Amino acid sequence: MQVPLLRLQCGVNSYDWGKVGQDSAAAKYAATTAASEFSIEAEKPYAELWMGTHPSLPSKDVETQRTLLDMVQDNQALMSAEVSERYGQKLPFLFKVLSIRKALSIQAHPNKNLAEKLHARDSRNYPDDNHKPEMAIAITPFEGLCGFRPLGEIVHFLNTVAPLRELVGTEAATEFENTVKCSEDSEDPTVTDKNKDALRTLFTSLMKSSPESIEAATQKLTAAAQDSPDTFATSASTSETNPSNPEELAALAIRLNGQFPNDIGLFVFFFLNFVQLSPGEAMFLKADDIHAYISGDIIECMASSDNVVRAGFTPKFKDVGTLTEMLTYSYAPIEEQKLEPTDYPYVVLNASAYSSASSSLLYDPPIEEFSVVKTDLKRTGAKATFDGVVGPSILICTGGTGKITVGNKTQEVKEGYVFFVGADAECIIESTGTGEDAFTTYKAFCDLTGKEDMVNGN
Repeated sequence: MQVPLLRLQCGVNSYDWGKVGQDSAAAKYAATTAASEFSIEAEKPYAELWMGTHPSLPSKDVETQRTLLDMVQDNQALMSAEVSERYGQKLPFLFKVLSIRKALSIQAHPNKNLAEKLHARDSRNYPDDNHKPEMAIAITPFEGLCGFRPLGEIVHFLNTVAPLRELVGTEAATEFENTVKCSEDSEDPTVTDKNKDALRTLFTSLMKSSPESIEAATQKLTAAAQDSPDTFATSASTSETNPSNPEELAALAIRLNGQFPNDIGLFVFFFLNFVQLSPGEAMFLKADDIHAYISGDIIECMASSDNVVRAGFTPKFKDVGTLTEMLTYSYAPIEEQKLEPTDYPYVVLNASAYSSASSSLLYDPPIEEFSVVKTDLKRTGAKATFDGVVGPSILICTGGTGKITVGNKTQEVKEGYVFFVGADAECIIESTGTGEDAFTTYKAFCDLTGKEDMVNGN
């Protein structure tokens, strides 16, 4: 039987928001195992490295140049019968590296039912009938927008950012304030539903603003950010709710408007949590959660889909009506948007790994399609032995050097190398580097055996 370890050649997409040339981690990783005709162009933006079986940019086996999709369909054992049957002989997840230079769209991904309807209605703009919950793990410092802010923060901005209040309308703003006053922390479902309805009404009002009114509001907003950055979006009378970083908010408003002049996304910003992740920190985005990425390099894993409903910060197709209808309108502090990793229990570290404080951390979102393990081996000879899982895995190295062994097959691993590991296979990785840099890998996998909590699974 074929040893289920394949080194992969993975493609990189060029989108305007990607980092340029050698600044792009996605491009550098792609170049380590690229087709002969690929070379990084100094002025070209490189946005996304794709690792998986998705037909838009399928990965290939380096040795045979066959697509990974062909190989897993020809050999069900690579995926496991359970995963093949449930996901139609395709990898259930799509693994990516994103390198973000400028904001990418205010967006949400449809749930399964809506995805099927959108695909049937408009397959050009919605190429998949699958949902797309996703997780982002920061490789470098990351900025993004994720989920609606606590309602009190939105009220604060309605009262301190005059152009925002003008856009939504004084009557709509006042009605929202009166509805949510003193009720944000209520656990009464009736009150929560009422608050969500009020948020839906207010947000929809914003998204229906005319281009002329957005342009006028943008001029006022950026003037305030430039003229008084130290007091931007603050109020002396409600200082207890003032943002802790007005100058940072002002600089961000100016930066975003420079990237997308007179765009509604600049005002959507005041409705959403501004999230900053340090390397290793993560957030999970359920289907129908609104979000946008602003800058940084991230590992991203998602259900295998390419469906996006966009409404700002993009030259692409916008579907404002669908977006405002589909959102959950859940509101929560930034901390609740983050996903805390835990120690991964199904790995054995050798003595060298333990004594050097090496680690394997599990990022386990509440879905069954994927989980991700980040492993840092911090000394030469440090080794991690992973139990086989009843499903496929894809591993990428983002730092250091090492080797990977599955069965009797061992291959060297360098930064940017990507490997597929078949179902049920024990996988061993070992650091061979001599410097201070850790040998860092991320391994995405699907395991339907019940080892992982499947909050939304079976």
